[in-house]
Amino acid sequence: MILEEDKLDFPVWYSLEETHEPFCFSYEGAKFYDPSYCPFGSFMSNEKSEFVIHKYSKLCPDFYVVGDRPHCSDGLRIKNNICNQMILKRPATIKVAERIVELSNAEQKQELIDLVNLVQPGFIKEKTPSLGTYFGVYKNNSLVASAGERMKMDHFTEISAVVTHPKYVRNGYAKQLLKHLIDRIFMQNKTPYLHVSETNLSALKLYRQLGFTIRRKISFWHIVKS
Repeated sequence: MILEEDKLDFPVWYSLEETHEPFCFSYEGAKFYDPSYCPFGSFMSNEKSEFVIHKYSKLCPDFYVVGDRPHCSDGLRIKNNICNQMILKRPATIKVAERIVELSNAEQKQELIDLVNLVQPGFIKEKTPSLGTYFGVYKNNSLVASAGERMKMDHFTEISAVVTHPKYVRNGYAKQLLKHLIDRIFMQNKTPYLHVSETNLSALKLYRQLGFTIRRKISFWHIVKS
């Protein structure tokens, strides 16, 4: 039997097997998110990965496989993005001074999508905000910072969309949003975790300040139709 924390070695697979099962496109030996929610997939075995990836690429021409390198057919380009998977075992001890707003209505969700695509294009889709709860900080009636929940298992919730508008960085908004989100996840008796590019040194520093530690390296294989 797999230990609960070991499921984090296959975060897409176990999210789609547990909490996010309604968003799952299942193939033999593979699980992928409905691409309108999230462009991620996972394999337990790469034996038939070439066939599955060819099939999924017809639905989504730009997506990620999380884990071991899959086999790709001609006509697809693949690039490895190595991330640090980080986990938090205890609540963060910082004060929240900003007003944190839940992004719940259609207008707020569109603002979230626009902000994330401005800072980190390609990771958020039209229905991604429906996977979890997202929060933001507003200034002058505009959304300037966000953070929320993406992949969710029975005992783990991934933090994602941690972005700040370039004009509003270094104000502590991300740190306060993370504190708010972390507290919410722990109140649900779940453990927060996240993925961050190993080259994103400023984000790594922020997450370490909050108490996150690196659990492992994990590959996000970016696959694009040529």
